[in-house]
Amino acid sequence: MADVGHESAVKHVTGAAIYVDDITPAVEQCYVAIGGSSIAFGEITHIDLKEVRASDGVVDVIVAADVPGHKDIGPVFSGDPLLAESWVEFVGQPVFAVLARTHQQARRAAKKAVIAYREQPPVLTLADAKAGDLTVRPPHTMQRGEVEEVMSGAAHQISSTVVVGGQEHFYLEGQVARAVADEDGGVLVNTSNQNPTEAQKLVAEVLGLPMHAVVVETRRMGGGFGGKETQANACCCLAAIFAVRNRCAVVCRLSRVDDMTMTGKRHPFEHHYRVGFSNDGAIEALDFELNGLCGMSPDLSDAIVDRAMFHCDNAYFLPHVKIVGNRYKTHTVSHTAFRGFGGPQGMLAIETVIDEIAFALGIDPLDVRKRNLYGPRTGVVTPYYQEVVNDTVPRIIESLESTSDYRSRRKSVAAFNRSHSTLKKGIALTPVKFGISFTATHLNQGAALIHLYTDGSLHLNHGGTEMGQGLFIKVAQIVSAELGISVDDIKVSATRTDKVPNTSPTAASSGTDINGMAAKIAAQSLKERLITHLCEAYSCVESAITFDASGVHIDGEADLSWQELATTAWLARVSLSATGYYRTPDIYYDRDKARGHPFLYYANGAAVSEVVIDTLTGEYKLLRVDILHDVGNSVNPQVDIGQIEGGFIQGVGWLTTEELKWDSNGKLLTDSPATYKIPAIGDAPAVFNVSLLDDSSNAQNTVMRSKAVGEPPLMLALSTWSAIRQAVAACVENGRFPALNAPATPEEILRCIRLVSS
Repeated sequence: MADVGHESAVKHVTGAAIYVDDITPAVEQCYVAIGGSSIAFGEITHIDLKEVRASDGVVDVIVAADVPGHKDIGPVFSGDPLLAESWVEFVGQPVFAVLARTHQQARRAAKKAVIAYREQPPVLTLADAKAGDLTVRPPHTMQRGEVEEVMSGAAHQISSTVVVGGQEHFYLEGQVARAVADEDGGVLVNTSNQNPTEAQKLVAEVLGLPMHAVVVETRRMGGGFGGKETQANACCCLAAIFAVRNRCAVVCRLSRVDDMTMTGKRHPFEHHYRVGFSNDGAIEALDFELNGLCGMSPDLSDAIVDRAMFHCDNAYFLPHVKIVGNRYKTHTVSHTAFRGFGGPQGMLAIETVIDEIAFALGIDPLDVRKRNLYGPRTGVVTPYYQEVVNDTVPRIIESLESTSDYRSRRKSVAAFNRSHSTLKKGIALTPVKFGISFTATHLNQGAALIHLYTDGSLHLNHGGTEMGQGLFIKVAQIVSAELGISVDDIKVSATRTDKVPNTSPTAASSGTDINGMAAKIAAQSLKERLITHLCEAYSCVESAITFDASGVHIDGEADLSWQELATTAWLARVSLSATGYYRTPDIYYDRDKARGHPFLYYANGAAVSEVVIDTLTGEYKLLRVDILHDVGNSVNPQVDIGQIEGGFIQGVGWLTTEELKWDSNGKLLTDSPATYKIPAIGDAPAVFNVSLLDDSSNAQNTVMRSKAVGEPPLMLALSTWSAIRQAVAACVENGRFPALNAPATPEEILRCIRLVSS
């Protein structure tokens, strides 16, 4: 396929792109602010909102009792009250909401509430959650082989722990929704939301209305990253309630501090592991305990911890393995989806094991990685019994090892470390094998709608949402390729629940796979209809007809422009509207048996990172990155490269700078850009080489034989984290293994240096 610019690129850089908060305000439009809990855990004993109601500009105030329908907006399992009624379970949990003439008036009014609590000691750590046996969902176990027997007979055994921090989504556009009541008692909601259908369902439920009375529209998001898959819905519901109660347009937009305090993050994990391995570094037995800290409610934690379990093998065959995934409850905000959906946390666990094996044996970690890759010599069946087929990881590693000059650079790094006492370098090459599909089978479906107008232009709508990742332009290119029509003549409109219903969230890296295929099927249906019309009109056979950007060509008969084709078809009473529906095949997982085929295929890649650390300050610098990634037959190579670059840097932020801190009372301390450090341009490597794997085509029948690219690149950043650990290990000859936790902040690096020195 071709490099075509993002459909909103010019609008983005000129400021012309319309986001929810840019919609021209309606007459008497009002704004919402949310009043949250000041404690982490306790019973509400008294609420006094008299001063809130009397504050300047206030129009309305609601508490849980004012919600007309359902009060719980949990996406899968209950546990997420729209407004807390009796108990609060994290600092910032919404207790009431206020509507005012301006956003500032609403925020000022919300601060005047008087709420009394009977406070209880909050559970904030894994140890406390374990002690109280507090979970949001039951544990899950995957097991194969004889772990204990093989472990006891292994030449080497290691057991240890690694802590993995969470991550704030920190989108450019925070959580926001706008609601307008219609004449029939329904409501239109404009929202920055990855899951419009779920928003439609929840808004209908809290209002006590049928779903047909609610229309949800998402034109674009200023970033989503998973944080708008479920947790965008509270703003939708509050805006809708106020809009219906007050018959006015309502905007619910969280300030940055409120957004960071009231919405979930990437799940922190604490991994415990035992590994038995041979003298050449082959993993023989592995026992993993993956402990996800989920916050106060289930949200999507069941599936997220499952995904961590699915990916704690990464690209390596584990012959005898036991994996236990726990979902512990804490009195913090409920953590939620984030790019990778638990996969990054699981991969970090196995990459820690690989590095520790290499350290124990005194060999290059890359050799241990290559020794354990899936393949004929080791095995091709995952711990959940899916066969790894068409695996490009070995080819990617072999190519990248050569093009990045890994071996000679590793020698240069060692020489640098011998001659420098304060600065130490590290280099690491790590692979990625990431499963593509929703692990909840029913979500693997999508639909699309296309209209061909009599002037030859085409309108396209589908169930996917655009959050900057380039989904809209990719789907337009797919339709363009199928019909031959110019992509410039295709208009992709906002995602709306009254155009394409019952949509799945745009998540799991499946946006193009599912919606692109649905759009292709719709285009094929329309094309077949047009061909039938032409065959009848010109008494020709199908093989005589060809389509391209200029129109249709009938051998020896006629050349029609797209306008002429559409007009003649319309005059002949041919329907110029078509729908397409796609369901991903061969997806299933039997949770009781812990086996199945949860992924259609695997997306693969590898990265080499070289870093230098300052042993006096703990600061690090990312010097060079080389990435080779397999995107199959790319629909849009430049869009894919942009996703790889962005995903990698976001992963580097998670693993090195983005540290979430709560105080002993459960209050989030890192609640603004002043206290939470995302990567800046200066954190990008000076040398950043990104390439797509040549001669690759998805063996699965995906759209255009492409492979997903949204989430997998984030995990390439594990190479940076591993390189930092190599640099720490170089600080002391014959020191201890650098048990580096994530994120590897300067403080953590200094802690680790002291550890290896002790």
